[in-house]
Amino acid sequence: MRVLLATLASALLLSGPVAATPAKEAPWLPDAAAYRLTLFLGNLAPLPWDDIRTAWTEPYRGSEFSVGALAWLDRESKIEPDALMDAMMREDRQAVFAEATRLIALRIEEELDRSLAAEESATAQQAVRTARELYRAFEDGVAAADSEAARRIGLAWLELNSSTGFSGVLGAGSTSADRETMEAARTVISSYLAENYLLDSFAPRRALSALPETAVLSGRAIEVPPSLPPGSDIFDQDPLPLLVLNFEEQDIDETDLPLVAFGDMLFDSAQIFGSPARDLGITCSTCHNRSDINQRLFVPGASHQPGAIDVDGAFFNPIFNDRRDDPLDIPSLRGLRFTGPYGRDGRFASLRDFTRNVIVNEFGGDEPTPFMLDALVAYMLEFDFLPNSMLTSDGRLTDAAPEVARRGEEIFNTPFAGLGDRSCASCHVPDANFLDRQAHDIGSVAPAYEGARAGALDTPTLLGTAYTAPYFHDGSLPTLAAVVDWFDETKALGLTGEDRASLTAYLETVGAADEPYEAFDTENTAFRLAFAELTTFASTLDTLLPRRDAEHILLLTDTVAADLSADASTMSNLAARPEVYALAERLAAVGAAVRADDWAAAEASWTAFKSEAAAIEERAF
Repeated sequence: MRVLLATLASALLLSGPVAATPAKEAPWLPDAAAYRLTLFLGNLAPLPWDDIRTAWTEPYRGSEFSVGALAWLDRESKIEPDALMDAMMREDRQAVFAEATRLIALRIEEELDRSLAAEESATAQQAVRTARELYRAFEDGVAAADSEAARRIGLAWLELNSSTGFSGVLGAGSTSADRETMEAARTVISSYLAENYLLDSFAPRRALSALPETAVLSGRAIEVPPSLPPGSDIFDQDPLPLLVLNFEEQDIDETDLPLVAFGDMLFDSAQIFGSPARDLGITCSTCHNRSDINQRLFVPGASHQPGAIDVDGAFFNPIFNDRRDDPLDIPSLRGLRFTGPYGRDGRFASLRDFTRNVIVNEFGGDEPTPFMLDALVAYMLEFDFLPNSMLTSDGRLTDAAPEVARRGEEIFNTPFAGLGDRSCASCHVPDANFLDRQAHDIGSVAPAYEGARAGALDTPTLLGTAYTAPYFHDGSLPTLAAVVDWFDETKALGLTGEDRASLTAYLETVGAADEPYEAFDTENTAFRLAFAELTTFASTLDTLLPRRDAEHILLLTDTVAADLSADASTMSNLAARPEVYALAERLAAVGAAVRADDWAAAEASWTAFKSEAAAIEERAF
């Protein structure tokens, strides 16, 4: 829903095109990025030392720079990182933290020296910008520990930037640098760095963060807001996967299904999880984008490649940490009512139990209420497979399928000695959605230790797989052709090159869809899709308000009002923002009234919300 609300905000100015830009993080300088990655990775258990070293030697994922931090330092700085490299070689966590912290502080000082020594305004301005970008590595720690210091340093950066002078345009309008102001502003920044980040030794850190040393020594309990390190990507993929819901295919309106509608909201709510997922805005749909997979999702230290995540590692819920580096490829949830048991190894027979495990154990959320579990399960059971005109309902190819796929269908149903005289179709049963609802050990999971039994994995469906690469539980095979090659080689199937191509064509045909992605045009606009999603909440609140169900009303209003407001704040068209903010404020007012036990005011705010939403709908359509 969050993506839909963002597009709603972007489309509210109906007289012309409007764009909404997601709030993505500004690029990091290589050395500052390496420091932030070190803090993040240094809090995982066990410590991923190879990843920490890579953070300094290679560009972070998605970096605008072609070199890593050490090469960048060699090119841009006179500071020697030998002590840091030695600490990493010794795998001394505290020493790595201390040396990395000092290095960033020294780099800030180095750039400030350059700004004051510069004869040209442009050179001074660039040095100040670089120093300010490096300071970002400490900024959240300073803000959390000392808001007054953060304000004072923020003003110092502004004064520095404005006092470097201006070279003018073609020599006209030039101004000289104000050295006195620059020195004074620099003193504010440097004094704080000297007291907190340029120290010979630091107090031992249980959790690595950018908190200033004076705050750590004070013994105060200070929470630094959770953040993801550079290289992370939790944004929805583009193009947007098509969401196929069973009730919609039967022409049933979601507004007539309040339990499903509430589950729809919960699926997009970070409020059901614990920190850090909740604070970062991570939801069920972050990974399972519109019931499918998010192929771009990546978190350093928790992902080994895009589209994979380790949900039982140290980051999301330390209590649930299995201390194994075992990120799994995100599975699609399409056709969920057919695909039990649940979990990659099929350990959960019940979708309800699986859902509770995700909320409480994997993401550290509070125990969900029975109503929340009912709603989430009701919504997810409506996820359907993508329509595919090349397949019949019992899994046979239609006349629309290519001839090469027909040859592959024969191979798919042929028994092989290497498969124990069974066929591919023995497990991926065509007339059962290409499932057998069992777990098998096919040899794709290495034993954890000598003599251990390798893990059996739940048989995945083949429907929709053309859009869910990479494949296998760990995403180790990039294409369906690679899957065919793996089985041929490991099971000695004896396929010819033509056989492999035919079987691959069959898998691609079975895994295809008529319309895999949302298609927007002048009739089916992003605004219309978003607004249709928003109106589903009318049925939910119309049900919950008369029941005086404060707990679930507040969960809804807190989630949706915050999303609407956040999405409005990113809109590039300022004229369209007030209407979206007004909708968010109306919904927030419902929650505020419920908290005050003023149910009449809550009803009035909800009535006003529906009236304003109806006015937008009439104007739009």
